[in-house]
Amino acid sequence: MRRRVMGLGVVVCFCMALVIGLSEQKASAQMAAEKPLVYTFVMEWDVPRAMWGDYDKQMATTNETLKKSVDDGTLISYGMFSTVSHQEGAPNHGTWMTSSSIANLMKVLDVLRASPTSTSPVVSASKHWDYVLSSRDYAAHSGTFTNGYLRVATWIGREGANDPGGKVEKASMVAMLEKLMADGALHAYSLDREIIHTTDANAFFVVIVTNGPEGLDKFNAAVDDMGKNNPASLAAFRSLVSENGHRDTLAKVTTTVHK
Repeated sequence: MRRRVMGLGVVVCFCMALVIGLSEQKASAQMAAEKPLVYTFVMEWDVPRAMWGDYDKQMATTNETLKKSVDDGTLISYGMFSTVSHQEGAPNHGTWMTSSSIANLMKVLDVLRASPTSTSPVVSASKHWDYVLSSRDYAAHSGTFTNGYLRVATWIGREGANDPGGKVEKASMVAMLEKLMADGALHAYSLDREIIHTTDANAFFVVIVTNGPEGLDKFNAAVDDMGKNNPASLAAFRSLVSENGHRDTLAKVTTTVHK
């Protein structure tokens, strides 16, 4: 009996060591696969409707500056958009730019602010908002695209909810978005949080740039499919967010470039 117990103990110890070893390998693989932080600066404008044409002309100059910054590696990507779902007193146009460091974002911002267009009549007449965000969950197809639609879902984290390492987000929302990327429905996506807090500190943003208007329908269908075929995943995601804190923004992406 003693030999059997000792033998069983050896087997148990071996199995435990194997499990621990596999767990450590899995954790190491996950850490190795974790994407580096990227940072995004968003500029939004409430442009008077009579000046929308002037704004578009000015953006041609801004586009040249941002394109050069992608070409030289200062930026990873950028995009310009005009709102589809308008709200009184809310922004109707905007630009985002993404980089691997905040320093690079500030360098490009300095160039934009030094341009004569930064004091143009359209800028002076428009209300303005800025946001600084970061993300570890993102993807984008390389290239220049002019057919995209930007959809931003703003969620407020539920008080007391906990998602160490973003495991629930990755298993639900990120997994769905990765499949949409692979299917060609999206040009890009990211899950962002503010690092300079100007909104609710618990807010986070699910951002997609679709491949044409059809991508919007494919995104909605994917959410419906998750609810029908993987309700536990959707329920887990919803457990992280406040029931009353959700808002959406929809815009047409006039151009986006990703290195």
